[in-house]
Amino acid sequence: MESQLGEGASVGVEGTRLEELAPEPLLTRDYETRPSLVYERLRQQHGPVAPVDLLGVPAWLVLGYREALQVLQDDGGWPKGLQHWRARTDGEVPADWPLGPSLEVNHVLIQGGPGYGSLRTAWDAALKPFQDPGRPQAKRLKAAVTAYADELITLVGQGGGTGVADLSAQFSRPLPLMVASHLLGFPGSQGDDALMDMWRVLDAGPDAEPALERLLATLAELAAVKLEKPGDDFPSHLLAAHPGLSLDELARELFMLLGMVSDHVGILMSNTVVDVISGDGGVRASLSAGMIRETMNRVVMRKPPLVNFVPRFAAEDTPLGNYTIRAGDPVWVSAAAAQADPLFADHVASGSTISTRAHLSWGAGPRQCPARELASTVAAVGVGRLFERFSDLELALPADQLPWRSSPFMRGLRSLPVRYELVPGTPPGRAPALPPAPEAAEPVLPDRSARQRSSLWRYLTGLIRSGR
Repeated sequence: MESQLGEGASVGVEGTRLEELAPEPLLTRDYETRPSLVYERLRQQHGPVAPVDLLGVPAWLVLGYREALQVLQDDGGWPKGLQHWRARTDGEVPADWPLGPSLEVNHVLIQGGPGYGSLRTAWDAALKPFQDPGRPQAKRLKAAVTAYADELITLVGQGGGTGVADLSAQFSRPLPLMVASHLLGFPGSQGDDALMDMWRVLDAGPDAEPALERLLATLAELAAVKLEKPGDDFPSHLLAAHPGLSLDELARELFMLLGMVSDHVGILMSNTVVDVISGDGGVRASLSAGMIRETMNRVVMRKPPLVNFVPRFAAEDTPLGNYTIRAGDPVWVSAAAAQADPLFADHVASGSTISTRAHLSWGAGPRQCPARELASTVAAVGVGRLFERFSDLELALPADQLPWRSSPFMRGLRSLPVRYELVPGTPPGRAPALPPAPEAAEPVLPDRSARQRSSLWRYLTGLIRSGR
């Protein structure tokens, strides 16, 4: 596949500095509302790699599918790790750059250098019991997802057998956070309170900074508990696989799992629901035939939750697209733009029932998301349970009027208003009989009376009351 430039496109000159190209701001109002148009304009002007301005800091944005794979699959040529960023080393990145805090929390998603290999190996080992469908931990997790989904749907039903609900706030955002709390082994309702702080951090509002401080302190306390009394949960398995982790390091890894799984999975569920209920009848019929994952694959082709990956850096001066990227330049791969690249998208059959697995939603190469199977399972079970317990779901707004929220990394719905009708007399799902968990493990669900006193449950209950 040959790179193509639109009329008037500029061709990079070897040795031209990124800073000399006067890159245009990426995060504009147009990007908030119609990012696909922004990507296409950049593609026409620059080809598969474009200089952009990220809140005052210049960077390269990879728009081409082939070029995205070139970067993602070559960890040596395009390493992660802020120590490779020339402008940062030279003091040219402002100390108050808004994206700085999210990139400076050194966890497995960000980290580069010699320590990454052992950390990634530990992550893979710690997640395996929860991602291997034959393991009892994975079976208990799937049962927990079903039970949490039923709790949330039953709570929605307290507003009536029919009505209007915001499935983003009342289902797709809290469900993966509750599952993440289960994975982390939070005792009682402590996890629910941490989840509310995770929400505040993800929303990046005025209370995000104190929420982040509280959340990291809570995760450090949890890490100390797991170090003293391991359980059958992710932090305990991670410590067993990487005993050298300090409490601070473990807390950062737990923060990454909580944040990445919750936002990515929540957006994927909302986008899948919209795709199903706004499509033809055959889409919903395919769900009953066990095609939920195929539907999700089609969704992430068009609307990936993770639109731009965290930056990598050129290890040496390297040609990419129509430019030469200088050593130490930041390179952001855009999954959303790459999947819309005509050289890739035109080869994907939009009407096919079986979707391609060549999308980049989980990354590619050696640093592909370690929790991709876990996240896919949570999303598939959650979406499946929705359509089992609701006999009818309709958008309360036209699909093109749904409100979106965009960030440098993620893109998802701000809200998902629907008109619903519950299946009459449908009881919540029953968890299958499973091997008992080890004594040190936390129960699948926390004490219900404790949950009802938690900030998360008070918030969700308040949504029901305000909607009446």
